[in-house]
Amino acid sequence: MFKEEKISNEIPLRPHHGMCLAYFEGKGYSEGFTAHMQKMLNLLTEGGESGVSSTVHIRLVMHTDAICAACPNNENGICQSADKVFSFDQGVLERCGFKDGQSMTFGAFIQKVQAQILSTGIRQTICRDCQWEEICARKKSRWEET
Repeated sequence: MFKEEKISNEIPLRPHHGMCLAYFEGKGYSEGFTAHMQKMLNLLTEGGESGVSSTVHIRLVMHTDAICAACPNNENGICQSADKVFSFDQGVLERCGFKDGQSMTFGAFIQKVQAQILSTGIRQTICRDCQWEEICARKKSRWEET
């Protein structure tokens, strides 16, 4: 399980979280999760010229990640919605040409997610059974101009 004090120069991140972070507006599974999601968004985006850090490195993972650490659906490092979120992750990997375990800057990651998924309308297909779909459907991606 991820521990914040162990953040190194590479943050584990589920591929679908590139989409979630694009539309995050302070709602989530619990107050603790929401606060943690905002903290992670700040960590990943601080310091960049276009609002995205060019120095933060991520490693794509197909299991619980840095964001999942505060999720009430994370039970001992196992997501209780594992099958559903695995399909979201798989959709991002396939559409963007990413691989499980791939490392890159967060900026490079979200640029590809924006170009290959969010700008094309594919997000609605990947996330069709996500409980947060309504939020994303009515908002503009924060990555749109990166």
